[in-house]
Amino acid sequence: MSTLNPPRPDKPTTVGTPRAVTPMPTARRPRPSNVALKVTMALTGTVFALFVLVHMIGNLKVYTGATHFDDYAHWLRTLLEPLLPYEGMLWIFRAVLVACLVLHVGASTVLIGRSHKAKGRFRRTGMSIKRLPATLMPYTGLVLLVFIVFHILDLTTGTRPAASDHFVRTTENSSHAYHNLVESLQRWPVATFYILVMVLLGIHLVHGLWSVVNDLGATGHRTRQVGAVIALVVAGAVMIGNISIPIAVLAGLVS
Repeated sequence: MSTLNPPRPDKPTTVGTPRAVTPMPTARRPRPSNVALKVTMALTGTVFALFVLVHMIGNLKVYTGATHFDDYAHWLRTLLEPLLPYEGMLWIFRAVLVACLVLHVGASTVLIGRSHKAKGRFRRTGMSIKRLPATLMPYTGLVLLVFIVFHILDLTTGTRPAASDHFVRTTENSSHAYHNLVESLQRWPVATFYILVMVLLGIHLVHGLWSVVNDLGATGHRTRQVGAVIALVVAGAVMIGNISIPIAVLAGLVS
C-alpha cells in the first residue's frame, strides 16, 4: 500500500490595500467651443455680406450724377434726425460693424490656431483647386482689413497720402462725396488696388456665404444648393457692381 503525501496547505493570502488606479486625464473642452466660434463667424459674416451689398447699391448712385449721389450721402448722415443727432445713425452702424469685425476676426484667429495645433506636423502640403477658396480665406481677409483702413482714410477722414490732394471735407450743410470719390479713383494706382480688392472680396464672399449655410446646420441637398446659388449671386453682384465704378471713372464715363 503506497503512502500518499498529504496536501500542502494553501499559502495564506495577504490582504492589503488595493493599488489605486490613476484615472486617464481627460482633455478639457475648449471654451468657447468650435461650434460657437463658427456660428459667431457665420452671423457676423452675414452682417458684413448684407452691408457690402447695400453699400454697393448705394455706390451705384454715382451713375445718377453728383447731385443725387451727394443727396444720398447727406441722407445717411441725417437719418432719423432730430431723434438722433447729426451722423448719429451712421455712428450706430459703424459701432455694430466694428463689433462684428472684432468678433469675426477673433473667432477666425482662434479657429485657425486650433486647426494648426490639432494637425501638428501632419498637415497637407499640396493645394487643390477645390480647397483653394478655403485656403485663401485668411489671406483675403487680411487684405480686406488693410483695404478697410485705407478706404476710411481715403474717403471718410481725408487723411493723406491715402486721400486725394483735392479731398473736400463734408459738413452739415454740404456734401462732397461724389467729388471725393471721383478724385480718388482718377488715380490709377488707387483704382487698380480697388479693383483687385473687389476680386478678393468676391472670392471671400462666395466661400464665406457658402460656409454660413454649413455652419448654421443646413444639411438638406436642396437647401445647400440654394445656399450655393445665393452665395454666387451676392458675391458676383457685389464684385461686378463695385469694379464697374473705378473702370467708369478711368474711362471718363463718371467725372
